[in-house]
Amino acid sequence: MTAQGADLRQRFLDGMSHAACTVSVVTTDGLAGRAGVTVSAMSSVSADSSPPTLLVCVHHLSAAAEAILANGVFCVNVLRDDQSFISDSFAGRSKGSGDKFSCTDWTTEVTGAPRVIDPLVAFDCRLMSSQKVGTHYVFIGSVEHAFVAGEGSALVYAKRAYGTTTRVDTFPLAPRDEAETLRIGSFHTFGPYVVPAVLDGLVRAGRAVDLRLLEGDQRRITEGLRSGEIDVALLFDLDLRDDVDVERIGAMHPYVLLPEGHPLSGLPAISLAQLSAEPLVLLDAPPGDRYFLSLFEAQGVSPRIGYRTRSFEMARGLVGHGLGYSILVTKPASDMTYDGHALVTRPLDRDVPASYVSLAYRRNSARSGVAEAFANECRRFFGQTKAPNRQEPNGQEPNIQSR
Repeated sequence: MTAQGADLRQRFLDGMSHAACTVSVVTTDGLAGRAGVTVSAMSSVSADSSPPTLLVCVHHLSAAAEAILANGVFCVNVLRDDQSFISDSFAGRSKGSGDKFSCTDWTTEVTGAPRVIDPLVAFDCRLMSSQKVGTHYVFIGSVEHAFVAGEGSALVYAKRAYGTTTRVDTFPLAPRDEAETLRIGSFHTFGPYVVPAVLDGLVRAGRAVDLRLLEGDQRRITEGLRSGEIDVALLFDLDLRDDVDVERIGAMHPYVLLPEGHPLSGLPAISLAQLSAEPLVLLDAPPGDRYFLSLFEAQGVSPRIGYRTRSFEMARGLVGHGLGYSILVTKPASDMTYDGHALVTRPLDRDVPASYVSLAYRRNSARSGVAEAFANECRRFFGQTKAPNRQEPNGQEPNIQSR
C-alpha cells in the first residue's frame, strides 16, 4: 500500500469512528458448529421483498464467517444498552471461559441459529447470498422471523466507545433559567439511597440544578463516563480501567438478610458456614455478584445459590417470602418488602472486606463547578472531609448502613 493509500485508509477509519452504529452479535449453528461475532455493520436491504432482507458484514478471518457460509443460517441479535458485556464477549474483550456463549442465556427461532434470550431486536435469517469485498464478507439474509422486545434503548458504538440513544425531544430546548446542567451516573442498587439526599443538599445550598441522571450497572455507568454522556459517577471501586480517575468516599459493609422468624434471626451475628446449606438469593449485579461470592470463597464455604436477580428489591422480596437468605451491603430504612413481609438483618460474625462507593471521572477531564459541588456533597454524605486514597481509605470508614 502506498503512503497516500495508507493515509486515506486511516482517514477513512477515523471518519467512520464518528458514525454511530447499533451493536449486534451475529450467531450461527448447524453442521459447521456454533459461532458468533460482534458487528456494527448491519443494515436493512428491503422490507418489501418476500421475505424482507438485511445484510451484515463479517471479517473473513472470523470463525463465524466460515460457519455462516457452511450452515447457511444466522441470527442478528441487536443488543440493548445494558448488554455491552455480550458485545465484549463476542468481540474477544472479556476475561473468563473460552465459551463466548456462556455470557448470557439463549434460545432459537426458525433456523436454529442462537438468539439472545432478551435482546432489543433479533432477526433470524437464512443466507441468500455472500460476497467477499476486501477483508469482509457481505452476507445478505432473508428474514424468517423477527423478535422485537418493544421497549429499551439500543447499544450504539461511536468514537470507539459504547453509548445509547436518547430522543432529542425528551429534554427542553434550553435548561431552566440559571440552572446548571449536572450529568451524573449512579450504580442502580445504592443510587436511590445516596443521590436524592445529595441533590437535596445541593438545593438547600441554593444550587439550581438541571439533572441528567444515568442509572445502571457498573458497565453501563463506566461506558457513560468514557463516551462523555456523564461527567461524574457514583459506583463501586471494582473492575475499573486506567482511563478512569477514582476516589473512594465510603465503605459499605456486608450483612445477612433473613425473613422474620428465621431460626438464625435470634443470633447476634451469623457465620457464612451456618448459611451454606440454605438457598442464597444472589444479587447478581456485576461487579457485586463476584464480591459477594468472594466472601464465601475466602472462608472456604460453598454457597447454594437458589435464585439470582439484578434487582435489589426483588432480592428483598424473595427473602421476605422465605425463599432464602441474601448477603447485601445497602440497608434501607424500612425492614419491610414491597408487599409487606418483614425482614431481619444480622451482621456477619467476622470481619470481611468492605466494598467501596467511589466517585469516578474521565481521566484528565475538566470538571464543572456543579460537578465539583455534587462530589463535595457526596463526601459530606459519607462523612469524608478529605479525598481518600484508592488503595487505603483515609481515616475512619463511613458506613452507608447507618444513614
